[in-house]
Amino acid sequence: MKKNSRLILALDVESRDKANSIASETEGIFDAIKVGYPLMLSEGLSVIKELSNIAPVIADLKIADIPNTNHLICNRLFSAGAQGVIAHAFTGRDSLEACVDVAKRWSGDVYAVTEMSHPGALEFMAPVAERMVMLALVAGASGIVAPATRPERIRALRRAAGGLTIISPGVGAQGGSLRDALEAGADYAIVGRSVYESANPRAAAEALLDLI
Repeated sequence: MKKNSRLILALDVESRDKANSIASETEGIFDAIKVGYPLMLSEGLSVIKELSNIAPVIADLKIADIPNTNHLICNRLFSAGAQGVIAHAFTGRDSLEACVDVAKRWSGDVYAVTEMSHPGALEFMAPVAERMVMLALVAGASGIVAPATRPERIRALRRAAGGLTIISPGVGAQGGSLRDALEAGADYAIVGRSVYESANPRAAAEALLDLI
């Protein structure tokens, strides 16, 4: 994934038409588009291929299963046109390695979730997040997911992650600061609702560029 704007658009919408409209309207601003369950369950995997004509797509299913199931899921996502997938690290090294093995065959990326952006992540994820970063390193993941809502945690996870790419959700509607996340060590900030719920998505995206 090329690092130009350092912004990733999270399209957590349920309509193919809305997803394509927003992606087209903001084309050239975002380095990648992240899609998850809402859009894929509503419209199917074919929407990945459509959006990938506009920007590289990261499939965010937060994959968390046994190695064989992870293998099957990743193969479907990469064959549908995804350039990257997001998988949980807590399931262990063998499960994460199954995702990485598939990604390598497709020249794709795996981003391991180490700590999520919502308050509940402080209960169980944060105390072991650094351990999950180590697991991501050993498993060969391309990067990790760290919360823009807690820049101090990005700093801690960056120290553990070394050269791994850090993608950081929670900017905007969840209260995370774009500038703080990037300054704390994130390579990319993930922005969703503040763009796709805006009356003028392109203007909202361009305003983010002005902050960088």
